[in-house]
Amino acid sequence: MSEKPLPGNLETNRRLDRWIGFNADRTVTIRTGKIEIGQGIVTALAQIAAEELDVELTRVRMVGVDTLKAPNEGHTSASRSTDDSGSAIRYACAEARDLLVRAAAATLDIPADKLTVEDGVISGYDRIREVSYWDLPHGEILARDATAAVPPKPSAGLRVVGRSAGRLDIPAKVAGRPSFVHDVELPGMLFGRVVRAPTIGAALTGFDDAAVSSLPGVVAIVRDGNFIGVVAEREEQAVKARHAASRAALWAAHPLPTDMGGVHDYLQSRDSPAAVLLDKRADGAATPAARTLSARYTKPYVAHAALGPSCALARVENGTVEVWTHSQGVYPLRADLAAVLEMPAERIVVHHVEGAGCYGHNGADDAALDAVLLSRAVDGRPVQVQWMREDEFAWEPYGPPMVVETKASLAADGRIVDWSFEVWCNGHTSRPSRGKVEARVSALRAAWEIENAAKRIQQADAGGVGGISRNALALYDFPTERVVTHRVEEVPLRASSMRSLGAYANVFASESFMDELALAAGRDPVEFRLAHMKEPRARAVIELAAQKAGWRPNVASDGTWGRGFGFAQFNNAYGYFAIALEITLEPALEVRRAVAAVDVGRAINPDGIVNQMEGGIVQAVSWALKEELHFDQSGVSSLDWDSYPILTFAELPQIEVHLIDKPDEPPLGAGEVTMGPTAAAIGNALHHALGVRVRDLPLTRERIEAALR
Repeated sequence: MSEKPLPGNLETNRRLDRWIGFNADRTVTIRTGKIEIGQGIVTALAQIAAEELDVELTRVRMVGVDTLKAPNEGHTSASRSTDDSGSAIRYACAEARDLLVRAAAATLDIPADKLTVEDGVISGYDRIREVSYWDLPHGEILARDATAAVPPKPSAGLRVVGRSAGRLDIPAKVAGRPSFVHDVELPGMLFGRVVRAPTIGAALTGFDDAAVSSLPGVVAIVRDGNFIGVVAEREEQAVKARHAASRAALWAAHPLPTDMGGVHDYLQSRDSPAAVLLDKRADGAATPAARTLSARYTKPYVAHAALGPSCALARVENGTVEVWTHSQGVYPLRADLAAVLEMPAERIVVHHVEGAGCYGHNGADDAALDAVLLSRAVDGRPVQVQWMREDEFAWEPYGPPMVVETKASLAADGRIVDWSFEVWCNGHTSRPSRGKVEARVSALRAAWEIENAAKRIQQADAGGVGGISRNALALYDFPTERVVTHRVEEVPLRASSMRSLGAYANVFASESFMDELALAAGRDPVEFRLAHMKEPRARAVIELAAQKAGWRPNVASDGTWGRGFGFAQFNNAYGYFAIALEITLEPALEVRRAVAAVDVGRAINPDGIVNQMEGGIVQAVSWALKEELHFDQSGVSSLDWDSYPILTFAELPQIEVHLIDKPDEPPLGAGEVTMGPTAAAIGNALHHALGVRVRDLPLTRERIEAALR
């Protein structure tokens, strides 16, 4: 019989001292492979450690993630940090505490079950004999593999977990202390910029480097195949050199196969294999249908639109490579760099330093290879590469476009008796090293441009949790149901992981269609959802959101405002989320108020979860109302905030979040639950206000006017 796997990422990182260390200043070091991207995960993991070790939260030091000492936890993605890293830290700390208490028992000559721990001090009930964690040979004690044989604390009586804690990463940012990769300074550092073709695959046909080399401060011009970079002593000199290099480069035209207006028809026209995720129609005869409805919904390419452009530093010297990056996966990036550079991964060190918030795969990894190539060209002097705003919009991997076709039949009593859901999209991830590392295969853009080019990694789906398929299966109870996905291999623009992956479009479609069916059945949208929902936790968030929003059936609109509802359990496995919101249409469509209910199991940091919900709602509102990448066959034209607008502070809605804590349930991911339900609720509110249905995202003024016509 095989051993039971250890919890979370403890299975692949078994050494206790990989996770935990005790310091001379009587603090505790906790290492994680998950990185802070604004989601507050570092604080939640610190709370878990403090709870299991019985130390004050102020003693816990969460150290930066790197490939030298941090456990290898892959990417920070898929709303799994609390599940994977949190469970590993929880069990590792529980076992460490047990080992230290047993060592203290031998030292104090008191049975282990008669000892208590308070803020790291172990003592008997008389408090006369005591010893602290720091007094014990903790290094020797923790130099072993975890067994997960020691159960963590039960939910009753927890002191740190379940209570709101201030974010550990915020004070430095508020105080203006250097916190981001853009702030890192190394001795002798140079500054680099990169020039790229207007479309992937376009070849460089000419380059007049004389116009660049004569500029003040220019140290090097790097041309390697179709890759062009400039290095200068000062940043403003690098920017000027970059502009000159852009003008000096000539590219052969390499038109894209379609433009933004035709991309959805393009997806459906490709010869893409169909994958049947579910077919319940073979289970028996369907109930006779009184009415059948169908609809088609679309989502465009969406940019990450991070306020801070991608940035990295690299130092290449003495046969080693050292990189500072805001990548969401330092170990996968190291593996990809090793494949491109054809050198052992052990000679590459990757440090994570925070960058602008990005829930997905933006240009951070690409900028890392850019910096390595430029440092290599200047005899190992460190080089900082910061992308320009237009670089970020033009070069990063985008959230891909999607098409969803729905069809459903209603019985005479208004119940759904048959449901069909069909999705077209490319794979949702092209991150570095998703799976087996192959020589000369890379996810990094510069790797495809250099003379000794690597093969471009295939856009894949996100492993067992799916990309296209996320929330393609509705949580509602339908007697017969068929769900099919089509993964399109050839796509016009580079795409990869973005917050919620396929769930954004899939939930927008399913929750919009549920409203359409409710209207056809003459039922209230909330009542209609509950009539088709058996899952108790799902029902609880639907009911709570409706109650807190003051939802009443059959409330009519005067055409100036509307209300809408949306629900999903993210990926049918993680957090439950429901939202009721109100929009106003004067002078333009804005979300005025949003009331949400969320159940993510055990709430480690309740305030942190509320923060996540608020931020996710804001981002979803921005996507739903404004965000759409503009491009034609010559390339991307959304290159600044005017051509790619996002939600402004003046447009923020009033947000109210109600948390259902389940202390005896495992924690569920909170990062991505908001996106689809919020977008659908806005579309449903628009229909409530005007009586028209806009099925193509974003819900712009032009699309609303077209629907009204």
